[in-house]
Amino acid sequence: MRQLGPTIGADQLERTLTYERIRYETPAEGVARITLARPEAANAQDYLMLSELNAAFDVAAADDTIRVIVLAADGKHFSSGHDLSAGEVDMDDFPTVGTQCHFDAAGTEGYMAREAEMYLGLCWRWRNLAKPTIAQVQGKVIAGGLMLVWPMDLIVASDDASFSDPVVAFNVNGVEYFAHPFEAGARLAKEMLFTGRSLNARELMERGMVNKVVPRSDLEAETLKLASHIAKRPSFGLTLAKQSVNQAVDATGMYSALQAAFSLHHVGHSNNMEVHGRRIDPSGIDVIRSEA
Repeated sequence: MRQLGPTIGADQLERTLTYERIRYETPAEGVARITLARPEAANAQDYLMLSELNAAFDVAAADDTIRVIVLAADGKHFSSGHDLSAGEVDMDDFPTVGTQCHFDAAGTEGYMAREAEMYLGLCWRWRNLAKPTIAQVQGKVIAGGLMLVWPMDLIVASDDASFSDPVVAFNVNGVEYFAHPFEAGARLAKEMLFTGRSLNARELMERGMVNKVVPRSDLEAETLKLASHIAKRPSFGLTLAKQSVNQAVDATGMYSALQAAFSLHHVGHSNNMEVHGRRIDPSGIDVIRSEA
């Protein structure tokens, strides 16, 4: 397991890292762009992708020349969610940044610890990065894909973008970073979860979840234009502004709500193991495919 030393500079750190699932670049002054680079799998997320993404965020956060971070994706779709074909993993293969432990424990104990580290833990960490972040979104954002988009501060979406969390069909409450009520509002969140339907970018812009909708052909340029505009402001002022908004949301109990929903998520997994011998209800796959 590789641990990243705290004294290494951002430029040195970047030179020590090699990526298989993402790409890191600096397309404009003051702007870093991290791109999900697994288009052949619709940018499905395995632990390797998430670990590389976290390392790249650390690079951008440590680089004093970077003021804004863009998260983009190659291909037709931003992300199809968790890679359900990935199988069991060895957590010793990935550096951990949280306080979870006993990843290899039997039953719910080990599985819950892994998801608390790689899903809820990383999402919350990215949400609280000191620098502004922008999601550049096209195509489908399904289930776990929301867990990459929602921690970002701003969302610029193409006019063909859609967002959905259909996993109630798997007999759980929703994805592990359960920010639905905070991002979409309580009633739309319930509709989103109960029906599994896709919400288009313009509908979500009206609800305040998406900041800007642009033609697909203009997505990269418009996102970079916004990032470059923000990057003209001083870093500390941006940090203070971001923290002020985040703390206002925190005062409503967001983190406690996330933790409570995460616990219920694992009640669902445990129930499914007892009833179906799997952590998800297998009939949900057919339900989701029939409605795609």
